[in-house]
Amino acid sequence: MSKKTSVTRRSALKALGGVSLGGAAFYGPWKHNRVYAAASDKPLKIGITSDASGQYANSGASDRRGMHMAIEEFNAKGGINGRKIETIHIDTETTPATGSRAAERLISREECGFLIGAVSSGVANAISQVAQKYGCVYLNTNSSSPTESGENAHRVKFVWDGNGNNFAQAAVNNAMTAYGKDWLLLTNDYVWGHNTSAATRKLVDKYGGSIVDEILVPQGTRDFSSILLKVQQAKPSVVAAAVGGDDQKAMRQQVAQLGLGENMAWINNQQDWPDVYGLPLENLFGVFGTTWYYKLGLPGVSEFVARYQAMYPETAMQVPGNVFYNGYMATRELLSACERAGSTNNIKVIKELEQLKVSAEDRMQHHDAWMNPNTHQMQQTIYLATANHGAEDKDDMFKILSNSSPEAVQDKTADAAANLEPYEATPSYEA
Repeated sequence: MSKKTSVTRRSALKALGGVSLGGAAFYGPWKHNRVYAAASDKPLKIGITSDASGQYANSGASDRRGMHMAIEEFNAKGGINGRKIETIHIDTETTPATGSRAAERLISREECGFLIGAVSSGVANAISQVAQKYGCVYLNTNSSSPTESGENAHRVKFVWDGNGNNFAQAAVNNAMTAYGKDWLLLTNDYVWGHNTSAATRKLVDKYGGSIVDEILVPQGTRDFSSILLKVQQAKPSVVAAAVGGDDQKAMRQQVAQLGLGENMAWINNQQDWPDVYGLPLENLFGVFGTTWYYKLGLPGVSEFVARYQAMYPETAMQVPGNVFYNGYMATRELLSACERAGSTNNIKVIKELEQLKVSAEDRMQHHDAWMNPNTHQMQQTIYLATANHGAEDKDDMFKILSNSSPEAVQDKTADAAANLEPYEATPSYEA
């Protein structure tokens, strides 16, 4: 739906008594939900839009585990307003076109009231365009291109991860002071990589550094030999990598094999736990960003880890990471918003989420968090970490170096670029 659209499904139904201009009844994908939404025996259906294949399959699985744990906790206490919560998952395959088709099916055929899940920003953007067309509230749990809460922001979409600009602000100035001013950018060749590297470039320029080169890394790259030869030849003070998923795993292994992790400073904009869990610590070189760690030593963290281990005793990942955390927190806050609203009406839920504030203790982070009502991005603590060499626990891979408050890393560029659709241009429905 265009941001200039002025006729909504809600206003059309009100004005035409449920009859479209063509004379046929117009109920949209919620024709059954509108009749039965108030009945406690009708489940609340949530569509899960996460990768089970492609570059971010591992992160997609972790994302889903977080969602399911939050949903199980709500179902154990009676669901939402007396309604059981059910889920339907479609693999988005780390492909925008597949994500778009999945969103269309989950909304129009499966009649899901809400959509949750994303790792790839390109996929998240595609899903959100479909969601806005129908007014379907969509939680982008784990993709982190600045454009997701900037130029590609939508009234129905809420972004729960830190973005490339947040992480760059936490890392760039300190790294330039510590390591030097000649930087090389390694950039995954898609929307998240490009926008994250652009944010880094802007800050390097701001603090008086220079970009000696930018090397694009095609998605699906497994042989980094030619790329790393160029890195060696450039001899930068710092390599700033915006490479994710399986591409990052391959890159880290080959950098470690060549000893390049020790010869120059590496800054990885964000390090997702599923991408490094179980790898040798020598592969975990450099400094990297994250939004959460299972050994933060804050109230509630150990209990949260215990609940994860009780629910997923057989999973290879024995402790939760940032991707699981984001999936859990996003889902918990969506369902809590429905409780506070006493309704699953999408506009009421959107307004509840727009005024969301969560204490540091409840978030298990160092600073209070809140939803930015202009961009729909969760403002939260950003951590910098490095490899935890010498740890007795093999799972304790990160050493947290610092934390930054949401105010210190706020993405003002996204604030200026975001242009949310009016409520009146967003179709209304009861899930």
